[in-house]
Amino acid sequence: MPEIPDLTIYVEALHKRVVGTRLQAIRLVSPFVLRTVDPPITTAQDRLVDDVFRMAKRIVFVLNDTPEALFLAFHPMRSGRLHWDEHATVKPNKTVLAVLTFTSGSLRLTEAGSKKRAALHLVRGREGIHALDSGGIDVLETDLATFAATLHRENHTLKRALTDPRLFSGIGNAYSDEILHAARLSPVQLSQNLTSEQVARLYEATRTTLLEWIDRLRVDTGDAFPEHVTAFREHMAAHGRFRQPCPVCGTPIQRIVYAETETNYCPTCQTSGRLLADRALSRLLKKDWPRTLDELEARKGG
Repeated sequence: MPEIPDLTIYVEALHKRVVGTRLQAIRLVSPFVLRTVDPPITTAQDRLVDDVFRMAKRIVFVLNDTPEALFLAFHPMRSGRLHWDEHATVKPNKTVLAVLTFTSGSLRLTEAGSKKRAALHLVRGREGIHALDSGGIDVLETDLATFAATLHRENHTLKRALTDPRLFSGIGNAYSDEILHAARLSPVQLSQNLTSEQVARLYEATRTTLLEWIDRLRVDTGDAFPEHVTAFREHMAAHGRFRQPCPVCGTPIQRIVYAETETNYCPTCQTSGRLLADRALSRLLKKDWPRTLDELEARKGG
């Protein structure tokens, strides 16, 4: 799922290409993607694009030319992506959900896979767009005190807290792994059990990790449109690096798998050498679940 760094690059690329142009037409290839009926989607056509911004994990187009602005918001969910074409005519394929045609080019909204979860909303006015916001704070625009208060509001594991859109805006599975690795904190540590020093460390790690990846993606993308948006990046420290060496200490990265998500962590840097029990495997192995890397290696050797 695209998170703050990728969404920021999307918004910057779109801002250069569509702000000040006119949205001439919207073609819904997969009608299910549109989750609103009022106002009708046709009312968005032939509107001037005043702005493009990120709201949590949504990309929002501000459409004006009337007394009341319309907001067209796209949530890519897990597999949704954006693709820009300089020419206006685009031939859709089976992954295309919708095509937005501007005077400057066309934007394809796509989604890979059979599970179609991406969503497009058209709403009226600021109140309409704010109603779609889950309410999480933007860590790049908040101070330590607000971050701490938000973190302590509910008692969840740090992994769950960072990815809860009601608490924190725009952070998902990939960058939460990177943040917790940078903060040297266990993904299963409870948020209300953190010391003030650990909270400050997590705050700094969150901001630093996201800002560093935004800068890195800006350099990688240059003036092009971002076409390689992925949750798995070559230079990530933990996410997607199961059994690969931690870039800090060399310990093999471990993971917990649950449903469609996984948590990646370094036992040495984050959990004092303790292996976290994967729910499915620990239920199967029970008392035979290895508690440390040494036990795990010994069993492999046996």
